[in-house]
Amino acid sequence: MNNIKNQFSIKDLENLTGIKAHTIRIWEKRYNLLEPKRTDTNIRYYDLASFQKLLNVSYLNNNGYKISKIATLEEDKIPNLVREIAEESNSESHAINAFKLSMLNFDQVLFYKTYESLLKEKDFEDIFYDIFIPLLTEIGLLWQTDTITPAHEHFLTSLLRQKILINTEKAQSKQINKSNKTFVLYLPENEIHELGLLFINHQLVSKGYQSILLGMSVPLESLIDLKNYYDELIYISYFTVKPEKNEIEKYIEDFSQLMIKNSNTKLWILGQMLNTLDLDKLPKGVSAFKSIKSLTSNLK
Repeated sequence: MNNIKNQFSIKDLENLTGIKAHTIRIWEKRYNLLEPKRTDTNIRYYDLASFQKLLNVSYLNNNGYKISKIATLEEDKIPNLVREIAEESNSESHAINAFKLSMLNFDQVLFYKTYESLLKEKDFEDIFYDIFIPLLTEIGLLWQTDTITPAHEHFLTSLLRQKILINTEKAQSKQINKSNKTFVLYLPENEIHELGLLFINHQLVSKGYQSILLGMSVPLESLIDLKNYYDELIYISYFTVKPEKNEIEKYIEDFSQLMIKNSNTKLWILGQMLNTLDLDKLPKGVSAFKSIKSLTSNLK
């Protein structure tokens, strides 16, 4: 249990819940909703129970309950009421909060229980779009603000990766190829953020396309060999942190010269590094997409 994060600053609570620190202080002073503790050096902090309670209070508040009303509820009534509302509304925010809590506690059981509960109402594709993508966005922000450690991020992403792979295997067992197009999925050198690429692979397989997943950190020169085996290739890559801002234009130009020129090859790209590009000036044969959903909706 030593790895569990159990002390939170008010800034941590703000980052984790989206509730402004000023609002938290008001709820604390006016309604006694939280009771901060103090370290031996007299620094204020909040324990895990306070974080859990704040998530629940925020959820009830977002579902129409006034803070003054919530403050009158007995402690054990609050999580019960949250569960009742979540079950009735199939709430996505409640699921995201549960996954965040499982991450903070390295709690695999809570992760699996939350996931299995979602499967009763949604298929895997909807869970990924509605829950996992917003969750990953929040996790990225939490990591950037030092609210969580890389260990927390790796714990959660490994579980998400597992779910994608399991569902991809299920789709592959039923797959019937319906197109002559071949998709090659890869990440550029030193890029290791593969969850988006793995889900695109799942979507391609589910829709009956041939998909070759090369994975992380693939040198550009290693992609040439596939041109000897297939007539129509579409490469897909996800630029999360690589290539870097000052290298991305040259990378795309090098790809175009090496792979696309005088051939029936294309490159589809997505990821946050595209924000550094003028997308109207991409070379012929290179297409950029703002999201996984916009890319998969382009499949014919």
